[in-house]
Amino acid sequence: MLRALTAAFSFLTRIPIAAGSVEPRDLARSLTWFPAVGAALGAVLVAIAHLLLGPLSPAMTAVALVAVLAGLTGGLHLDGVADVFDALGGGRGQRDRMLAILRDSRIGAHGAAGLVLLLVAKVVATAEILERATWALYAAPVAARWAVVPLVVAFPYARPEGLGKPFHGHAGPAQLLGATLVAALAIGWLGVAALLPALAALAAALALAVWLHRHLGGLTGDVYGAAIELAELSFLVVAGLS
Repeated sequence: MLRALTAAFSFLTRIPIAAGSVEPRDLARSLTWFPAVGAALGAVLVAIAHLLLGPLSPAMTAVALVAVLAGLTGGLHLDGVADVFDALGGGRGQRDRMLAILRDSRIGAHGAAGLVLLLVAKVVATAEILERATWALYAAPVAARWAVVPLVVAFPYARPEGLGKPFHGHAGPAQLLGATLVAALAIGWLGVAALLPALAALAAALALAVWLHRHLGGLTGDVYGAAIELAELSFLVVAGLS
């Protein structure tokens, strides 16, 4: 259990936690703890927000919070967003071409545009949250990392190998149930206020997965990362409307 937890933090963040020797099965088991990683990230965001609000405007605080989250995660999920947009824009609907673009570490015009749009949307949504419901800063990373677990478990992997392959290869219903329980413990105390935004996060992640599965015949690690970012944004937007 401890090895799976440290593996989750080691993979999803740049927090210096020694994971030791990690086997593919440990990576799959770490899915259970993805929402716990989200809770840690969310707690950091709330603490920073309380420090910055007042000296800084909500808009500038939002910029700082989005930057901090990107730094804590090493931009891993943002890289997935850029790669997915590049694949959709330059793949011309051809599976092999799209998979080749997803593997390419370079960023193209479509990826840059998609990344900028996402970051702007997150800053605006975060600024709205700071004026209405700061609890969402904590809950959004939890819900987003929970929402990606069904994608890993239920959808096939598009390649015979890849960064996300070990997660999919050994994951099953037990990891989905475990992640759901951890997420419920992490944000259940917020009550019904968090329910609709969490469902919106899940719907956004599943919609992206279904769409890309039709084009790729499966998902990849980049798709997982993009789904987390899209789910996070969806949670913030819906929470800001309440």
